[in-house]
Amino acid sequence: MSDPLTFTWDAVKQFIRNVRAAKTIADERAVVQKESAAIRASFREESHDSGVRRNNVAKLLYLFTLGERTHFGQIECLKLLASPRFADKRLGYLGTMLLLDENQEVLTLVTNSLKNDLNHSNQYIVGLALVTLGNIASVEMSRDLFPEVETILSSSNPYVRRKAALCAMRICRKVPDLQEHFLEKAKLLVADRNHGVLLCGLTLVGSMCEADDAEGGEMGTVEVFRPLVPALVKTLKSLSSSGYAPEHDVTGITDPFLQVKILRLLRVLGRGDQETSEQINDILAQVATNTDSSKNVGNSILYESVLTILDIEADSGLRVLGVNILGKFLSNRDNNIRYVALNTLIKVVAIEPNAVQRHRNTILDCLRDPDISIRRRALDLSFTLINESNVRVLIRELLAFLEVADNEFKPTMTSQIGIAADRFAPNKRWHVDTMLRVLKLAGNYVKEQILSSFVRLIATTPDLQTYCVQKLYANLKDDITQEGLTLAGTWVIGEFGDSLLRGGSYEEEELVKEVKESDLVDLFTTILNSSYAGQIVIEYIITSAMKLTTRLSDPAQVERVRRLLQSHQRDLDIEVQQRSVEYGNLFAYDQIRRGVLEKMPPPEIREESRVLGEATAKRKPTTSKKKPSQVTEQDMLLDLMGGSDLPTSDASPINGNQQNNADLLADILGGGSSSAQQAAPQANGQQPKSNVNSIMDLFNAPSPAGTPAATAGGGPPAHGAYNKNNLQITFQLRRDNAAIQVLARFKNTGDFQSLSAVNLQAAVPKSQRLQLQAISNADLSGGEEATQQMRITGVNGPPPARLRLRLKISYSIGGGPPVADQVDWSEPA
Repeated sequence: MSDPLTFTWDAVKQFIRNVRAAKTIADERAVVQKESAAIRASFREESHDSGVRRNNVAKLLYLFTLGERTHFGQIECLKLLASPRFADKRLGYLGTMLLLDENQEVLTLVTNSLKNDLNHSNQYIVGLALVTLGNIASVEMSRDLFPEVETILSSSNPYVRRKAALCAMRICRKVPDLQEHFLEKAKLLVADRNHGVLLCGLTLVGSMCEADDAEGGEMGTVEVFRPLVPALVKTLKSLSSSGYAPEHDVTGITDPFLQVKILRLLRVLGRGDQETSEQINDILAQVATNTDSSKNVGNSILYESVLTILDIEADSGLRVLGVNILGKFLSNRDNNIRYVALNTLIKVVAIEPNAVQRHRNTILDCLRDPDISIRRRALDLSFTLINESNVRVLIRELLAFLEVADNEFKPTMTSQIGIAADRFAPNKRWHVDTMLRVLKLAGNYVKEQILSSFVRLIATTPDLQTYCVQKLYANLKDDITQEGLTLAGTWVIGEFGDSLLRGGSYEEEELVKEVKESDLVDLFTTILNSSYAGQIVIEYIITSAMKLTTRLSDPAQVERVRRLLQSHQRDLDIEVQQRSVEYGNLFAYDQIRRGVLEKMPPPEIREESRVLGEATAKRKPTTSKKKPSQVTEQDMLLDLMGGSDLPTSDASPINGNQQNNADLLADILGGGSSSAQQAAPQANGQQPKSNVNSIMDLFNAPSPAGTPAATAGGGPPAHGAYNKNNLQITFQLRRDNAAIQVLARFKNTGDFQSLSAVNLQAAVPKSQRLQLQAISNADLSGGEEATQQMRITGVNGPPPARLRLRLKISYSIGGGPPVADQVDWSEPA
């Protein structure tokens, strides 16, 4: 007759082979269901043969690893626990740990079996009970069984003593009130000479101290264990200086696991205590200098010693030693070691900045590491190293890295470089050159706050304005692909273009080259006709071009600007259309136009508004869903129209009288002099009206209650693109020689159901280039509308004669699951 245990494992092996032999998922499911049914039937027969029960539970454990339902076998595990055989108990406890957790009600039935086995004479059965209790103990079980665990901690058997220590750790975590019962026993464990018991005892003590620290108490537990520091130091010294010990040797180092545990506990005990830290300093210096760093085992001990040095009240020399160890890690070939070194140095640089600065070159070398995680950490650390003395060197290295960096790094890098330049710039000329380099390398990734800071720097530095406008103009002539560079250059040229037109003067030992007026207008026209002219760029150029009309002396070029503005009076974007109409009508009032478009006063530099500025957090929330970067253009427009909170400039002569911008605006509104009040009505052949109607007539714009200009009768026709589930999408097209502008209109035609997460994606053939802006409102209630703009240009020629688009539309109806559709749309012939 065969041994029952052999029978059990043979049956389980055969079951595993049958599952693995299944060709398809359906075949595997059939095998599993058949076996599960057989196991259920066997359980119902109430067989008293422990071998059959063991066989069934073993199969259940395999089903558990496959993710199958095994709850029906929980009671069978408890029956195995009651068996006197060790093989039954071993499998029963394994099943109990896997199939049950502390939230199962049936777990209360296990308490009696655990209590009996904790008092068993067989150490291995006691060990099984301790392991199970340490894994699944609930609060009730901890309170019921902690006396048995406390008794076992005093046992002379090291096998059960170390398991009891880990079980006590679980009990203390579940019921912190029981911690006081294990304090004295834990002291004895830490003094044990058996390495296994000592290791588990250190784990128990460390867990108690960390739990006490996390609760924010008065560190009572730490004070209880601080007297153990001399003994721990002695043990660590013995381990680090002992010779070859075959039973504990790991690649030439004696019990590195125990050394790491001692270092971690010393870190907790020495934190915030000067006297304890002094007792630890010498042994930390010994471990840090004598540990072999050629093996990974030694590096783990060195790393823990560095963390301990940096966490306790160590002297400055010891901290420098710890930083030097991390610096040595940076030259290691192992990626993990370099990563943890960089990660730790980021935390250390605030404590020992000078020591970290010595490894600056090694840190910068990590920027060229093939591993992206190391590059990211090295980049974060590099920015923390910047100060007044090294800003030139570090920024130069970071700019070199920016040139080859992945796109995901560029937004953070441009912001950090801007912040560093603003804080530590040795002079304004260097600051300007640095930001020009950033805009040229990664202008598409520069955030609005950094761009605003750069523009403010130029506006408040009159000595460099000619230099800046010349450099920005030259860079824009070479490259118009970087949006940040285009925005900054457009603003500065519009504001200080007269300095560029004068030419011939010297700007810090550099001759300013003369630029023709036609060159400026040509540059703006080139940008507008390119595929890089997004919505914000168009808004900037329109305002900047309007400013240029007061800086230009050639009437032909002023006329070109007027025609350029006129060409955008039917733009699909209502903001561009409105500004074009307003600016176009200002040409009829030259004196007012020159006053309104005079140079803006330098903005006040408040401390809270530097670079990323805390002022942005205090900014009033806006209900508009347009991109935040549009705020800059709107603020600039408010400044032009006298609606800014900035101080106004000195008075400008109009009709021989001194008036400021606010007076000019009052004249336009009909609140100024009589001659200004009568200008608008006379130009239109009408009688004077109210202030609001007068300004509306002046700009040929409808009243606020009227229909938007984009939907006027002369607008382009709408072509249906999609109409399903109450979502209607239409396209309005406007063509010119350079591009096709498409305005997509979304409308929820339903009355009650809302549409959320509305999204439109489009694709064009390879011979075309598409620019797709974000939708104005992704959530549409009944009858609500939204818009989205597209711009299509040809890659090597004019735009297509007939537009074809592949559309991918997604949305949710009433908060339900997302709906996705794909349609092909062609422009009607």
